[in-house]
Amino acid sequence: MKIVKPKTIVLITGAFVSYAGWEEWKTFFEENGYTVIVPSGPHKEAPAPVLRQRHPDAAIASLTMAQLLDYYQNIITQLPEKPILIGHSLGGLVTQLLVQRGLATMGVCYHSVAPAGVLSFAWSFLKSVTPALGIFSSTKKTYLMSFKHWQYTFTNGMSLADQQDSYNKSVIPESRNLMRDGLRSISKVDFNRPHVPLLFVSGDIDHIMPASLNLTNFKKYKHKNSVTEYKEFKGRNHYAMSQPTWKEDINFILNWIRER
Repeated sequence: MKIVKPKTIVLITGAFVSYAGWEEWKTFFEENGYTVIVPSGPHKEAPAPVLRQRHPDAAIASLTMAQLLDYYQNIITQLPEKPILIGHSLGGLVTQLLVQRGLATMGVCYHSVAPAGVLSFAWSFLKSVTPALGIFSSTKKTYLMSFKHWQYTFTNGMSLADQQDSYNKSVIPESRNLMRDGLRSISKVDFNRPHVPLLFVSGDIDHIMPASLNLTNFKKYKHKNSVTEYKEFKGRNHYAMSQPTWKEDINFILNWIRER
């Protein structure tokens, strides 16, 4: 019997950045025969400069992980087929949680946030995530990453001009509730359950989601009959999807999808 492979991809955006960052990826996959859905995320439809002007944004500030998962589930269940999920950063965690709900045919976790209980004690990780968690800050107001922190957390190794341009195009206010939910039970994964194929892709100079954390996340999956694979690229920071090397990354991902 002929196996019909899925031709729908849902791209899931991470925290702190606009969904517009997927534009080149959407075009690439469409040119390779896929239907590509790029949801904005709740309350994040406007361009990044507009969203920054709205900071502090009460609507975004109220967003929780439960709401975000239900948002994507509602989109996915209205599609004609179960899609392939590709998530960057927090979107990688969302991908893992949606796979756990049985909503995908395969998942790609690209520089992924790890599920609750999977931590890193690397200094770059702690330095990067602490301001967004804002333990003593109100959850009624959004967090907006400073340019200085953007330079360290997302765009280390890039030129000043490219860092400034990427900040202007990409950075948006984020929910502290959502950030803290990443540490709570809503964000737990049962690593012993069977699952559809999962690919973890990391970068060796990523400060906020170090390759070591992605590798730990990958190794947590225990079901022996389920496919779980890992790939680390050299010279990739957390803004990897828009670095000049993005085509090497996406071609690797495309080939992995085609081989499943």
